[in-house]
Amino acid sequence: MRDPPGLLAAGGDLHPARLLAAYERGIFPWYSAQQPILWWSPDPRMVLFPDEFNVSRSLRKTLKNGPYRTRVDHAFGATIRECAAPRRSGPETWLNSDMIRAYERIFELGFAHSIETYLGNRLVGGLYGVRMGGVFFGESMFSRENDASKVAMARLVDECRVRDIQAIDCQVASSHLASLGAREVARSEFVALLRRHARRCPSDRWVESLRMPPPVSAS
Repeated sequence: MRDPPGLLAAGGDLHPARLLAAYERGIFPWYSAQQPILWWSPDPRMVLFPDEFNVSRSLRKTLKNGPYRTRVDHAFGATIRECAAPRRSGPETWLNSDMIRAYERIFELGFAHSIETYLGNRLVGGLYGVRMGGVFFGESMFSRENDASKVAMARLVDECRVRDIQAIDCQVASSHLASLGAREVARSEFVALLRRHARRCPSDRWVESLRMPPPVSAS
């Protein structure tokens, strides 16, 4: 549909097989607790290509000298619940309990992953999403301290470089995503990208021991 833009279907369920089949086709669920499950495939699509990630001067300084550390797949449940917590703009969140359980199931199956940012031992930022082969579908992020979610995004970009992930799906445009280097592509181009790179194969938990490239803050 053009209004609302990208709405494709309503109904169904959040069973892992349906959810993963949707992601393979560039479709994602997004709805409030009072609605049926709504499925979306917007045109254009906001995409961040790892080599186009924009590191601002302030973020570069934070990555080099800041107090944060990052981990991967260490606290998926806590991360998605922080993403679901009320924001300053209001109490409503689209991440209801059914959605949280659905993504926790596909995390256990090896398709979903989280990047977490810590200040000391406190979780202060992070993001989660779904990996299908060479594409990472970003779902949501949160930040409780300055630049904490951007630090998580920088770690995700590093993980993409190591794991041969070609694109990070950001779904719909925002000025925040554009500031990080994401750009809009036509839906047809995005679907063609999925055909080349998206594969429904579970991956192991992302572990800390992989050899990482120089961090994005180094250049």
